[in-house]
Amino acid sequence: MSHEDLSPATRVVALGRQHRMPGAGVNAPLEFSSTYVADGPVNYARGGNPTWSAFEEALGSLEGGDALVFASGMAAVAAAFSLVDHGAVVVAPRSAYSGTVATLLNAERDGRFEVRWVDTADTAATIVALQGADLVWFESPSNPLLEVADLPALAAAARAHDVISVCDNTFATPLVQQPLALGVDVVVHSVTKYLSGHSDLILGATVTGQTERGAALRERLAHHRLLGGAIAGPMETWLALRGLRTLHVRLERATANARELASRLSTHPAVDTVRYPGFGAIVSIEVPGGADGAERVAAATELWTHSTSLGGVESQLERRRRHAAEPTSVPDQLLRLSVGIEDVDDLWADLDRALRG
Repeated sequence: MSHEDLSPATRVVALGRQHRMPGAGVNAPLEFSSTYVADGPVNYARGGNPTWSAFEEALGSLEGGDALVFASGMAAVAAAFSLVDHGAVVVAPRSAYSGTVATLLNAERDGRFEVRWVDTADTAATIVALQGADLVWFESPSNPLLEVADLPALAAAARAHDVISVCDNTFATPLVQQPLALGVDVVVHSVTKYLSGHSDLILGATVTGQTERGAALRERLAHHRLLGGAIAGPMETWLALRGLRTLHVRLERATANARELASRLSTHPAVDTVRYPGFGAIVSIEVPGGADGAERVAAATELWTHSTSLGGVESQLERRRRHAAEPTSVPDQLLRLSVGIEDVDDLWADLDRALRG
């Protein structure tokens, strides 16, 4: 049976396993070794590890490409930006993950990149900005404003202008969208979030298409990983693969919860604005009282955890502008809700109580 014939829900369980033979383990091996016997496919662990390979096989299949695992999501981001040279023109969203924005601001300040800041939900304006650019960065939906970009149109325009396109697919996950199939060149993930799903590791990944162009980009990304040394630990990678096994059921439950909460929040008297793109498990809300009002809500919950990050089985909330690196395009009173897999009525009761003060 070809893996391509299997649904994503099956592939997250079936791929990245050992070959079936009598006595073989059901799970992928967890290999702790820094060096290997000569004349094999890998001679030193900075270049490869069987545990990496298992995870990369599974994620690559889900995204429809070839995956590389990195030490963190930011390591994967840095690898993607290494695809263009000093002085490159980068088109990037004004509102995106704060680590990505901070990286671009530093590069802009140091003269490494010229950055053209755009609203990637504005397709026409983004296409204009692509002229003469070298790389374009997408988040769809964006973090934390949950803006959605027209990826097929923008990817096609980027290809027409010979611009490398990169999409951070952390929020949507490959179960919701596969940017490579929409024409994007490189996919980036913070594996820390939904893919691993248990708030217990730091990991990142890139995925490139199975084309001549994709193979060339993958080679450059792998070279960056090899020389830069931002390599994943085998334990973290093994845990991420274990977490990936339940991605489908976790995301299905969390998304159902998020939809229900977004609907209830839309009529709540203590909520001014609800941002929800209709898919995924992130909901952002704006509450009265500015920064202080949002902080009071976040501090008042008992079941929801007031903490940063997202994508775990537990529900979390946070006022994003409490961080200095957060883009100023994010409202002071915005709370990002990472909806988990708990009972939705328990989540609602806790959140409603906090909102009512």
